[in-house]
Amino acid sequence: MSESASVSGSDARRAARNISVLMFASIISKGALYLWQLVLSPWLGPSEYGIYGTVGGLMVNASAVASFGMGLIVIRDVARAPHKAGKYWSAMLLTQTILALFAYVAMNGVAGGYSDAVRAFVALAGINLFIDLFGNMGYDLLLAREDMVKTSLVEIVHILLRIGLALLALTAGWGLLGVYGAAIASGLLRSTVLVALNLRAGVRPEFPFDRSIGRPLIINSAPLALSSFLTLAYQHSDKLLTTGILGERVTGYLTAAFVINFGVIELFSTSVLVAAYPLLARACDEGNNPAFGTMIEKLARYMLIIGVPLALGISILADKIMSPLLGEAYAPSAGILRLLIWYTAITMFGNVFSKALLIQNRQRRLLLIRGAGLTLNVALTALLLLNWGDPRGAVIASIVGEILVVGLLVGGFSAAGWRSRKVLNSAFRLLIVAVPTALAMLALREQFILLPVLGGAVIYLAGIISGRVLNSDDWDLLYRLAVSGPGGGFLLRFWQRDVELSW
Repeated sequence: MSESASVSGSDARRAARNISVLMFASIISKGALYLWQLVLSPWLGPSEYGIYGTVGGLMVNASAVASFGMGLIVIRDVARAPHKAGKYWSAMLLTQTILALFAYVAMNGVAGGYSDAVRAFVALAGINLFIDLFGNMGYDLLLAREDMVKTSLVEIVHILLRIGLALLALTAGWGLLGVYGAAIASGLLRSTVLVALNLRAGVRPEFPFDRSIGRPLIINSAPLALSSFLTLAYQHSDKLLTTGILGERVTGYLTAAFVINFGVIELFSTSVLVAAYPLLARACDEGNNPAFGTMIEKLARYMLIIGVPLALGISILADKIMSPLLGEAYAPSAGILRLLIWYTAITMFGNVFSKALLIQNRQRRLLLIRGAGLTLNVALTALLLLNWGDPRGAVIASIVGEILVVGLLVGGFSAAGWRSRKVLNSAFRLLIVAVPTALAMLALREQFILLPVLGGAVIYLAGIISGRVLNSDDWDLLYRLAVSGPGGGFLLRFWQRDVELSW
């Protein structure tokens, strides 16, 4: 590894500590939100949950416009020059307030094509664009100073308070109005606390507005903002189109299946890539270090090994998952989940290469790829929904679009140490292992759900080991990923390998 890619021991330890704190907070907060979605969906019912999913899809895209991708730039620049924090704060205040106003108007304009209920809740939920604006600024400035513990505590308390208030409102019979009221109230508290923490640390917005700070901030953030918007539009376009074409109840079924998709990606893909990101960034060295390509290869193989059995199991047992989990009202979601989980597996694999291109500073290529995927997805979704009248058409469109995206991502990736043949060889072996796994699960499908799950897992693991899908280096990487995350110290008590844990 080149000198430029090396880091001191103290930097590595601090980075590992920061990642562990953020991952711990992310697991708690996202885990709580995930469980909350599972509680909220049967409480509201398919129709109201369809409204909730539609409003959420509009909100995340509006939030991407309002934030404009400035957070990453601010964190990077303020970390390098802490004395400029006040100037960056004032620059964000001015630009993001204007962007939030634009996003709010645009979001309500798009909502004009939906029902009265959707339009009303979009107008209400959109208030959070301005409330979260201040909280997100405070959060980014605290992260720039590596104050991870305080930010993590605030995020955890915020999520728990939001869920608690929403539960009280639902119990009182306020329905979706109470859910959005709880989001506004908890968001106000979050923003107040995060701004107060910065003020207490002596950081204050500095006026007048400094053009030498604001102009580069906007220019440098623009590619990130557009990429974020395209990614989110790509993820939520199916729900928005389904509501407009087939109605809110059908979107409720689609949103319920999407919750399972979100949980699987967050747990098995996002958390792993977050843990590996610092090491990958240090190893990259502009793509000249063979270690970088080798690690991308191993991560891609890991996603295949995890994604194949997850897709098989959830697809085969979808009806045994959705109805017991969310109730009989969501039984139609099983057919949607049966297809959507394959989109999930493809996305998990593609996320490795998205992260790799970002590390290589190839955002423009990533932007073009996401744009192509979004165009195909939207066109195909509208075509299938209009002609088929089934929400599974939206899922099929997403799968086709994601196959295009992943094909372009893999085809556009190159680095020393990257060996695509080894990944293809592993994929071929996994397909062979998947056949007896699927047959065993189908044979046990009518039994209690644990029997097909355990039977399939035993056959799959035996196939992985006997088929030599993983070599010693692969096991070493999985070991380092596992022990670097939250709970790694506990895992070390039971799993020991002769591996230097330097990250």
